[in-house]
Amino acid sequence: MIARENLLVRSLRNYVPRMETYIQDVRPDAELGAVPVNDHYFFGRLKLQPDGTITVQSLLPKSGSKARVIKNVAGHFAPTHTIHYQPEAFYYSIVMDSTRFDRQHYNFEFVRREFLGEVRCLVFDVKAKPVHNGRSIGLFEGRVWAEDQDYNIVRFNGTFAPAPRGSVYFHFDSWRENVQPGLWLPVYAYSEEPGLRFRAQVRLWGYSLETSDHQSEMTRVVVDAPTEVQDSSQSSGDPSAVASTRAWQQQAEDNVLERLQKAGLLAPRGEVDKVLETVVNNLVVTNHLDALPPIHCRVLLTSPLESLAIGNTIILSRGLVDVLPDEASLAAMLAHELGHIVLQQTMNINNTKWAFEDRLMMSDEKLLSYLNFSSSQQDEEAADAKALQLLKNSPYKDQLGNAGLFLRAMADMAPSAPQLFGTHLGSRLVVGGNVRRTAELMTSAPPLEKNRVDQIAALPLGGRVKVNPWSDAVQLMKTKPVALLSAREKMPFAVTPVFPYLTRLPSEQASR
Repeated sequence: MIARENLLVRSLRNYVPRMETYIQDVRPDAELGAVPVNDHYFFGRLKLQPDGTITVQSLLPKSGSKARVIKNVAGHFAPTHTIHYQPEAFYYSIVMDSTRFDRQHYNFEFVRREFLGEVRCLVFDVKAKPVHNGRSIGLFEGRVWAEDQDYNIVRFNGTFAPAPRGSVYFHFDSWRENVQPGLWLPVYAYSEEPGLRFRAQVRLWGYSLETSDHQSEMTRVVVDAPTEVQDSSQSSGDPSAVASTRAWQQQAEDNVLERLQKAGLLAPRGEVDKVLETVVNNLVVTNHLDALPPIHCRVLLTSPLESLAIGNTIILSRGLVDVLPDEASLAAMLAHELGHIVLQQTMNINNTKWAFEDRLMMSDEKLLSYLNFSSSQQDEEAADAKALQLLKNSPYKDQLGNAGLFLRAMADMAPSAPQLFGTHLGSRLVVGGNVRRTAELMTSAPPLEKNRVDQIAALPLGGRVKVNPWSDAVQLMKTKPVALLSAREKMPFAVTPVFPYLTRLPSEQASR
């Protein structure tokens, strides 16, 4: 187990995954449990250095381009005892000890055998050994789970101790998944501190984006056609001016989507897209929009609640899909973006400029600073009016009160979670407490009653969409419904613990 863990630490230097940290400051509530009062958001690329330090390169705009390096310090207090979060600190929850994980520094006590999902594990309690001149700062204390075939650690739960003066170490629960044959990599970490009153979640994906295998794919292309390849499709000559304009717009759209996927921001095409497109098709068919080109949907991999349209593609963020409580609420989000497309507002001259290939030849760190697909207030209002028309002619016309209730929940939460309601690419869904998506639906919605167990206005974060950390593919989780015991289990828009169902990846599936 020790050898496998140290091998993992060395192998992590070969990867540069995308890492997202979302933190909610909370206050206790007698009926609702922990209620968010503020939030913090960090997103970047992680690189483990040979000396065990972690370098985090932010991918967010206006956050500075310099990499910041820190060793095992989770946070510090100012003289007023206000906590200052250091984003890199949460990233140390993915490795227990990058330089000292051995029998010389730790005692191991076997606890039991236990299944995590389908994987049987050996469970150990781990504690640092005392030394003559005190104890080394920042050694792991907690429990580890090692799968029983190759003895890879797949979960660890605890903290670091002791902390430097004026600082504090957070507790964390960290999980790894089998992403390739014999390869288990960090994917989730959850932190909470009742005394400091916060909850946080770290997510990792994009492990294959910058690996040597990924970069050398072109060297494995084999062309075995014995004769010259010719296009056998039927051609009708040069296209018209309208067709050429549409082709130019399509080129800009394709360039942006390809660049976002290459940067690890956009999931590849998959099954979740088809689910979203089914709802869009319901809107298109019932409104007789036969002249529209095919409308596609994609999933942005980040947590902030966001929707936008690029050309004829509607993009919803993973976080938004997570918290939508029903199909009618999903239809309302999609209808607004479909309204932009119907009104031909998605490909103006500011967007078609991306048809020039060189405009997107920038680093990932600069990408979000350059891309902006937000709409003017006038266009947003026009898209809203069109969306309401589409919804009232749709199969969801009798369920729009549910969508309005979701909008009420957004308006209620947004002032306490400005980062969650931020945006990477498009316009904000809520500004302050004012909803900017089909707000008229709230007039027909029932009042928001937070203490009612049977009124589900919004879901917690992370409960619906699962991201493959290697390929970035997304899928909808198949969870069993659970009867709520109290209002505190509703947790709308809240950070919650993560308990992934662990499996070993079959070899034939791993190679895809």
